Amino acid sequence: MSELTLGIIGGGQLGSMLAIAAKKLNVKTVVFCDDIDAPAQNFCNQFVTGSYDNKEKISEFINLVNLVTYEFENIPYETLNEINKFKPVLPKPSVNRLIQHRLAEKDFVNKLNIRTTRYVSIEKKSDIDALEDFLPGILKTTTLGYDGKGQYQIKSANELYSLNIDFSKGYILEKLVKLKKEISIIITRFSNNKYEIYDPIENTHEDQILKYSKIPAEINEKIFNQSKEWAMLIAEELKYIGTLCVEFFIDRNDNLYVNEIAPRVHNSGHLTINAFNVSQFENHIRAVCGLEQIPLIKISNAKMMNLLGDQITHFRNIKKFNDNEFFFDYLKKEVKEKRKMGHITTLI
Repeated sequence: MSELTLGIIGGGQLGSMLAIAAKKLNVKTVVFCDDIDAPAQNFCNQFVTGSYDNKEKISEFINLVNLVTYEFENIPYETLNEINKFKPVLPKPSVNRLIQHRLAEKDFVNKLNIRTTRYVSIEKKSDIDALEDFLPGILKTTTLGYDGKGQYQIKSANELYSLNIDFSKGYILEKLVKLKKEISIIITRFSNNKYEIYDPIENTHEDQILKYSKIPAEINEKIFNQSKEWAMLIAEELKYIGTLCVEFFIDRNDNLYVNEIAPRVHNSGHLTINAFNVSQFENHIRAVCGLEQIPLIKISNAKMMNLLGDQITHFRNIKKFNDNEFFFDYLKKEVKEKRKMGHITTLI
């Protein structure tokens, strides 16, 4: 039996589900979050709240735990690096620093001879004039932003000029592909060439927010194999420990492109809780805590639907679900439009 106490930075639904998985493995959890209402406090053993640059709170957190992981990537690198001086942080802070910067992330993937969409850095307004080849495209801030935040779809150079952009932030312009579908690969790396890798998951977004995920993905064998190989190559090159998600585009000619890497458990992998013998969350805990690696077995095909905003109300009022339906309420205090409030997974 384990005597470990794991620190989790970030107190949203991913932190909650990590804490639930840890409890199953007899690993205690302390969540550190800058949101006093963070829902993960309902599931962890101890909760510390404070800003991510508050040295007193960081010190308090460090003294309560044996090692540290995190549920989202937009934590200041300085915070992770400081914690890592006293307690191991996994995945390592250098991974987070790389993936926080979209341009560095794309360069890293390309150097592995893995295809991404065409992209270019934009540092000043005059850079726009030479970029007709990259339109239509998506303009993204090089740092921060998720679920469509900090992103602008651009059809023409005139549209770029009309946006009131603060170029001091740094941007990347990515050429749009003629999209057929989107998939993701969830992989947990334990050590050198030791992995558990889930089947490709097919994803549907609405307003740039994930709405539906399902397995099996309706893809050909080449893409099935290539997506897994690329995810393994990325995880190995990063010397990653824990669960990682690689998001992919597939174009109308069945070409595969890496869209982005998430150095953490991922929304599209929620269905692994019910569809596999070991979920992405449990595998993450096992990997970062050095626990036993258990071979993955798929129990069932599945589909997952995110419940956004007040969609949660209907499901909270259902008295009994079917035996193949699994409802997760994230217990967030405030209902906001487009906010992820819960999800429902159906085994099929």
